[in-house]
Amino acid sequence: MNRKYRKVIIAGNWKMNMLPSKVKRYVEELRGAMPKFKTCNIVLCVPFPMIPNLRKATRDSRIAVGAQNVNEHEKGAYTGEVSISMLEDLNVKYVIVGHSERRQYFGETDFTVNAKVKSLLDAGIVPIICVGESLEQREFDLTMEHISYQIKAALHGLAPEQVRKCVVAYEPIWAIGTGRTATSEQAQEVCEHIRAIIRRGYGARVARSVSILYGGSMNSQNSAELLSMPDIDGGLIGGASLDPAEFARIIEATDQE
Repeated sequence: MNRKYRKVIIAGNWKMNMLPSKVKRYVEELRGAMPKFKTCNIVLCVPFPMIPNLRKATRDSRIAVGAQNVNEHEKGAYTGEVSISMLEDLNVKYVIVGHSERRQYFGETDFTVNAKVKSLLDAGIVPIICVGESLEQREFDLTMEHISYQIKAALHGLAPEQVRKCVVAYEPIWAIGTGRTATSEQAQEVCEHIRAIIRRGYGARVARSVSILYGGSMNSQNSAELLSMPDIDGGLIGGASLDPAEFARIIEATDQE
């Protein structure tokens, strides 16, 4: 982490879990377990039906409300989709785009990711851009090429001041929900590469201001070591974020010099 130049962010991704009726209790438990002093920015990215309850429960707290997806179009005949203006109206501050599960199950591409990033930035909402390689790509030594392509596609057409407002999350697909975790050295190597790609495209000042998160089975046992890496500025937490006490321990792990 490098607090001098960029934000430290711990973001929870509940995926398709939890219930709206349980949000208030969760937030109460999380707020009771969190460090009393601010160590990082905290985000909860939740399913759409839970956003109103989360917004109410987190009022007057330092927890920001996030969504897990959005449609790139402003409005129209897109049954089942949610627009950016709808999220704006609910005071959503962050949105995950390009998660591997969205790519795998719902056909999201690097080009739709780019369209969503542009629309979110226009609305003043922070995109959390997910990138990551499969096990086969890693075994074929294609990790860096694949990550480079994803980053360049996601940021295509953005001005440097727009890139500074983005957050990138490196989530190796082979470590999501499997219990497997990249070593801190493996994660740092890719996050350093991500920053280098941004530096080559947008300059050093922009690159050092972009927060890069690690996802992929981060938990309270490995978070401190991962967060000690110079180019890992936080985490996008899946299953571990469903337990408020566990999530709070990960937040506490950001209290590093």
